[in-house]
Amino acid sequence: MAECDEGNVFSMTSPSPATPDSIDGAQPAGSGPAPATEDLRAAIDRTCDQTLARLKELVAIPGIAWPSFDRSPLELSAEAVAALLRASGLDDVQILGCDKPDGTPGGPAVVARRPAEEGQPTILLYAHHDVQPAGDEALWDTEPFAAVEKDGRLYGRGAADDKAGIMAHIAAYAAVSEVLGAELGLGVTFFIEGEEEAGSPTFRPFLEAHREALRADVIVVADSSNWKVGVPALTTSLRGLVDGTIEVQVLEHAVHSGMFGGPVLDAPTLLARLIATLHDDDGNVAIPGLVATDTTSVDFPEADYRADASVLDGVRLAGTGSIASRLWTKPALSIIGFDAPGVDVASNTLLPRARAKFSLRLAPGQSPEEAMEAVRSHVESNAPFGAKVTFTPGESGNPFQTDTSSAAAGLAMWALGEAWGVPAVETGIGGSIPFIADLTELYPDVQILVTGVEDPDSRAHSANESLHLGDFRKAILAEALLLSRLNSGGL
Repeated sequence: MAECDEGNVFSMTSPSPATPDSIDGAQPAGSGPAPATEDLRAAIDRTCDQTLARLKELVAIPGIAWPSFDRSPLELSAEAVAALLRASGLDDVQILGCDKPDGTPGGPAVVARRPAEEGQPTILLYAHHDVQPAGDEALWDTEPFAAVEKDGRLYGRGAADDKAGIMAHIAAYAAVSEVLGAELGLGVTFFIEGEEEAGSPTFRPFLEAHREALRADVIVVADSSNWKVGVPALTTSLRGLVDGTIEVQVLEHAVHSGMFGGPVLDAPTLLARLIATLHDDDGNVAIPGLVATDTTSVDFPEADYRADASVLDGVRLAGTGSIASRLWTKPALSIIGFDAPGVDVASNTLLPRARAKFSLRLAPGQSPEEAMEAVRSHVESNAPFGAKVTFTPGESGNPFQTDTSSAAAGLAMWALGEAWGVPAVETGIGGSIPFIADLTELYPDVQILVTGVEDPDSRAHSANESLHLGDFRKAILAEALLLSRLNSGGL
């Protein structure tokens, strides 16, 4: 995100970050005072080179959970994470998994546990070790799976999403263990998933199989982004997701465009006309029945959005309302795939059918089931020229909103502000983390915190993915502060 002045930074957060005293409740039996920020920072600094070296080693492993990729690097990635957790002093470390509905194995997850002492809470630290494929390597300035430091950033696939999340958890735990020593009574569970980038197909059965082992009072999901370099954020809302395919058919088979063209329009043209009905003239999603609100309090300047999203000069932004609401609290629909012959192999033919894949981000408060049915109803009732329209539903995931009044949320806002030296921002994220809905359903009393190490320049899922190393160190400190305050009676 483009730089903004100090006034804007401080006006973007709604309540001021809570102080430690305002968060404390009764002290658990045996707990003591939290360590000083400087003691934790010094412990993190002492192992900084080692943390970075281990992160580079993880980046070098191309662990991709997609079925079309070799599984062995994914298993190697899980083994590497398990070794790091054992080296952190954890004895109960396992690599676990569940089978998919078709009988093939799901991604290997790493679970490591330190039991809580009597009267102490348990915190679960989530991240994922699988990564996106590199994509077109010609678009990369460096080798995708060879971590490279340049201008204060670490480049490589997974450097930010989400192997930095893994190392932030491990380094924060190591710092707290070193500083507190025998006074550390907090229960800590590491849950490092191995199939998040493949849509977490076995996440729910995995949770159900290991429900008690993963039970916690607080869950930290380190898989999100900060507001910008130098300004931390707690993600308090996530959009949900539904996707699927829309197919249009007009002919039984292809015919010569010269002999038959004119009285009937080809399938790609009609599919384009159908896709055009999905938005109104302002670019708002035009599907009836979808939730949309414009209640965000964060100022997101248009110029910043244009710079972050690399919008070309002259392109008018879509939608109405604030930029933040268009990103976080309103639906957004994209066509992410289109099946038709490529230009280089096109012939003078009327194509009988064409198919597109849509991705619809849902506002908080929206039921995925209702949204999927709304899309189906819309496309079937808007079939152009009477074409045959076939709707096939795909994946779905619920939106999420944090209880910002919870003790854990207030503590997290304080810890982020303390680590960065500026107030943290409460933000939404336009993306989705569907498995969070499973966590809230199976553990209804848990307090979930969505944090992260990314920034708007991280380019997760894209070429030249990178991690800002200065903010990475601050993210470690923030989590160490969170752990230490929970240990001393923060809930």
